[in-house]
This record gives sequence, structure tokens and C-alpha cells, in this order.
Amino acid sequence: MTKSEILKDAILEQYKSIRAFCNETGIPYSTLVTALDRGIEGMAYGTVLRMCERLNLSPADFSGIEELSGANRKLYERKLISSFARLNKDGRRKILELMDDYAMLEKYQADPSRSR
Repeated sequence: MTKSEILKDAILEQYKSIRAFCNETGIPYSTLVTALDRGIEGMAYGTVLRMCERLNLSPADFSGIEELSGANRKLYERKLISSFARLNKDGRRKILELMDDYAMLEKYQADPSRSR
């Protein structure tokens, strides 16, 4: 499966349409459709990163975040920590509260048997 096919499948799994994804991310529809048809190699790296972040895909190999291992997982964890570090005290508190709330919901649990 090509990277374009992986992206298209991920978009259509999470959004009603390619257009809905474009509206949400601000990526021009024509740019994305062309890239999905011809390959993403010509797309700006920043755009590819933004798409991967929105779709929870690793920009290194386009695998799902849940499938990350080794160096890819460490890069993702560093990015999370870096984003968290940019928040002020109130922002950090709010994120931790939200994480606790989401962790209690079975829908968001990595392992539902580990609920509180």
C-alpha cells in the first residue's frame, strides 16, 4: 500500500469525505486530491506533518500511532512532552484532568481491562 493510499484510507475512516478533512485542516482540496492521485512526495513536508498529526499517523512510516515502536515511539513521546512543556501551569493542569477523564472512558482506553 502506498503512502497516498494509507492517507486516503485514514482520512475516509475518520472523516465523511476528503473535502471534510480539507475543511477541518485548512489544506486546499485540490492540493490534497492531486497529492492522493499522484503521490505525496511533492507535497510540502509541513503539510504532510499536519495531516499525519490530525490522522494520528507516524510521519516516519505512516503507521498508526498505536503501532509505533522503537525510535518512532520515542520521537512521538518527545513531541508530546515538548507540547506539554509549552503550556503554562493552568494548561498543564487542564491537560492532566482531561487525560484522567478520557482514561476512565472505555472508548478511549488502550486496554479497557485497566479502567479505574
